[in-house]
Amino acid sequence: MIAAMTELVVRRLLIDLESPFERRWNGGDAFRTAFANALSMSFPAGEQYFIDAVRMGLKALPEADRARFAAEVQGFVGQEATHRRIHALFNEQLERQGFVNAWEARIKERQRRMAEAGFDARHWVAATAATEHFTAILADWMLRHPRWLDDVEPRLATMWRWHASEESEHRSTAFDLYLALGGNHRWRVRWMRMVTWYFATDLARQTVSNLARDGALWRWSTWRSAWHYLFGREGLVRHTWKPWRRYFRTDFHPAQQDGSPGRDWLAANQDAFTPVR
Repeated sequence: MIAAMTELVVRRLLIDLESPFERRWNGGDAFRTAFANALSMSFPAGEQYFIDAVRMGLKALPEADRARFAAEVQGFVGQEATHRRIHALFNEQLERQGFVNAWEARIKERQRRMAEAGFDARHWVAATAATEHFTAILADWMLRHPRWLDDVEPRLATMWRWHASEESEHRSTAFDLYLALGGNHRWRVRWMRMVTWYFATDLARQTVSNLARDGALWRWSTWRSAWHYLFGREGLVRHTWKPWRRYFRTDFHPAQQDGSPGRDWLAANQDAFTPVR
């Protein structure tokens, strides 16, 4: 079942990312910083993939459905393009600090192989819908456990919470587009399995690389922090495991996830951004 169309506002974030930030900007914690840096390194190429996929999906729709999806897809593209630009600026700072982004090249190579294999729009959109579910549940976890960003300088905490809120806001777009294209449950869950493997292994590889370049890979404090961050009482894996599994249900829809934390943050922090028309 396709949900009602969502009005997606494109927002220009009012923060300065030209000024340098601390090497361990995430509360001085090596693991938390390396992990978040790894996520950011995937975003510019990943967001471009999502943009290309939904545009391809929209073009493949029948005329009547295309008109129904056009405004939401335009908003989705605008939000993702803004995320791409903001994280490109953030990543430039990481490059100046000596970090090397190896994840981006792997994303582009998989995109090239998909294009050469001639996958139709449904597959591109299915991979996007699966990855968007990942970002939506990560976003929900981040917004529901704000203490993980409480010791981060305000401009960077704002960047992550703004991004999380918009990911929650457009969590249904690619999924609904996949259904409108006639995508079935079998391929939807197959793509989630593939995306899970690539996302988890790429994130781990890039995080380890970041830690090595930070000189923190073999420190006990690094992995003690990793355990608490991922598996502790408020840990990421502990709180996202069940939402991840729901994607495999035949009756799943992203709108079943409560999006109120993102809506509440956007409503309470309107001075952090300006709408783009």
